[in-house]
Amino acid sequence: MDLIPVAEALQRLLEGVGPTRAERVPLAEAGGRTLASDLAATRTQPPFSASAMDGYAVRAGDLANIPCDLKVIGEAPAGHGFSGTVNSGEAVRIFTGAPLPQGADTILIQENAERAGDVMTAKQGAALGTYVRPAGLDFDKGDVLLKAGAILDYRALALAAAMNHAQVSLRRRPRVAVLATGDELVEPGEEPGPDQIVASNQYGIAALVEACGGEARRLGISRDSQTEIAGHVREALSWNADVLVTLGGASVGDHDLVQATLGNEGMELSFWRIAMRPGKPLMAGHLGPMRVLGLPGNPVSSLVCGHLFLRPLLAALLGRLEKAERQEQAILAAPLAENDRRQDYLRARLHHDEAGVLVATPFVQQDSSVLSCLAAADGLIVRAPHAPALKAGDTVAVIRF
Repeated sequence: MDLIPVAEALQRLLEGVGPTRAERVPLAEAGGRTLASDLAATRTQPPFSASAMDGYAVRAGDLANIPCDLKVIGEAPAGHGFSGTVNSGEAVRIFTGAPLPQGADTILIQENAERAGDVMTAKQGAALGTYVRPAGLDFDKGDVLLKAGAILDYRALALAAAMNHAQVSLRRRPRVAVLATGDELVEPGEEPGPDQIVASNQYGIAALVEACGGEARRLGISRDSQTEIAGHVREALSWNADVLVTLGGASVGDHDLVQATLGNEGMELSFWRIAMRPGKPLMAGHLGPMRVLGLPGNPVSSLVCGHLFLRPLLAALLGRLEKAERQEQAILAAPLAENDRRQDYLRARLHHDEAGVLVATPFVQQDSSVLSCLAAADGLIVRAPHAPALKAGDTVAVIRF
């Protein structure tokens, strides 16, 4: 099978992917989740014209000649409106958030007033409507303020509460089973043998899944045995996983058993081997309703491919508004050699110079096993296949982490 372009691989991966089912969730448990349907306001906010400051509710016409004396006829704290009417020559002591009394049209802030008993002296005028929040200033009942596919971050969550929603319809979190493979792997904290290393990818990928709104289940480490791998695949199916992510073993070497095992279990292969660096041996397919994404075993390859392919897959499963990774333009801080037929994703530090221009500095070490550079990077420099050599100061495309 020839190497396929990154864009084609991503298109194939997302082909036919629909969002998970909707479920009703209490608002207190909805943070970070994805809306399944548009959310409309159930009330007008504010529901009445209200004072934006502490002071006095007055009629602007009474402030034409300053100073002037007005009779204080009552008080309006927040939550307790004044039930009477403000007539000419009168004022009501008012506090922030309280309804504007009938007859009043302006707020004179308390700093511009002096009071003696029931007489308030206005020391400064105020234009009509000063410090009055009109009804519906924020939104009106029926306004659709949050769209299906929006993520309920802290701002959207507060807005949903203001719209008076105690529950919201959300997409079920996609279930992602994560399986590391290889005789050479041990769990963190264990003592590796002389020919073994510590497994890291499964923790990074599981954290990526959770950060993207999914539910991750680590299936542990499978040894290089088709029987053992198959058992873990069936475990993922019994959990009703939406996605199975395998780490390593997706190539066709004598000890790369993942693809063969999945084929024996009934997986239909969509593609394998991508024209990209790092991450060429990436594999995708589906086993019944479960999507399968086989990521490379090298830590950097695995996590970069997770960022470029698993994130958009989860976004599609959640029906999110934005699915593709956004690219930005940056100025290159160091020269780069010409590229070969694979699309490159180079780890880089990103910063803004004194003029506010985004600058990308690629790490010298780009080996796909060097995880420390990935952890220190701010993003990836994207280089198209056969891109010419670049010098410092040239423009490059970047993806932020």
